Amino acid sequence: MVKWKKKALKNLVDSHLTQQLIPLRSYSRNKLKIVLWSMAFASLIVGLSNPQIGSKMQEVKREGIDIIVALDLSNSMLAEDLSPNRLERSKRAIHQFIDNLKSDRLGLIVFGGQAYVQLPITTDYAAAKLFLSTINTGIIPTQGTAIGAAIDLAIESFDMESTTNKSIIVISDGENHEDDAMEAANSAAELEVAVHTIGVGSPQGAPIPIYRGKQQNGYRKDKEGNTIMTKLNEVMLQEIAMNGKGIYVHASNAQGGLDQILDEINKMEKVEFESKIYTDYEDRFQYFIGFSILILFIEQIISSRKSKVFTTEKLFKTS
Repeated sequence: MVKWKKKALKNLVDSHLTQQLIPLRSYSRNKLKIVLWSMAFASLIVGLSNPQIGSKMQEVKREGIDIIVALDLSNSMLAEDLSPNRLERSKRAIHQFIDNLKSDRLGLIVFGGQAYVQLPITTDYAAAKLFLSTINTGIIPTQGTAIGAAIDLAIESFDMESTTNKSIIVISDGENHEDDAMEAANSAAELEVAVHTIGVGSPQGAPIPIYRGKQQNGYRKDKEGNTIMTKLNEVMLQEIAMNGKGIYVHASNAQGGLDQILDEINKMEKVEFESKIYTDYEDRFQYFIGFSILILFIEQIISSRKSKVFTTEKLFKTS
């Protein structure tokens, strides 16, 4: 804008005459005003975006119970007798289960031939959903269905000195179990930890697809070249629930089974406990908008003309 005005004036009047006609005109001040206006505009944009900073941990008191979900990640969980497959259907059910929790603490364990803690017990449901989204059969190095190891690891993950009631939820097709899950369930029941089980899949069975990347490349076969059919072992899962003083639920496409178990869990006595959570971020938009207003005020009081004190030019001066 300043350059355009200067060029237009130059086309109309000789530069030497211009200095005589408007000796108090200041191009440097005009440039300064434009810089200030730009700073104010930029600060206003940042303020309107509502920046937030200053999060902190805060201790709050809650009432609830401790729950650990143990999810089977054996290859048989890729069978598609549930839509889109057993594993994804289970993950969706867990996601909905988390949405229905109020103040309970939740942990996640995954297992195949061995069991691993995916998420320690927490009240951070957003973190639980994040960890849940990363779960797939590829994160388990050893295949199998070590339900007993998952139950034992869940017991180790609980704070047994806490007075909160505790529950373990095992989600599995129950096939090819490799350890004494009944004994593990009995041990949990003796410690007053309820073990519930959810069976995913169909008793009729389904083939196990093989994927290369996202592309399906046939089905798993045995040594004789026959397609392997993976079947839900309901009897075994029912016995685990019975030994663990819990309930067994058969999952379907319409119902993941966790709603029924949540109803059972809600019958348990809730115990008060302390929990650390992140408080809401504090808004900081007001500082940027205030800075913008201040800069605009300064821009307005700066004159675009030179001060008469600092100029000795005289209009139409004669030699």
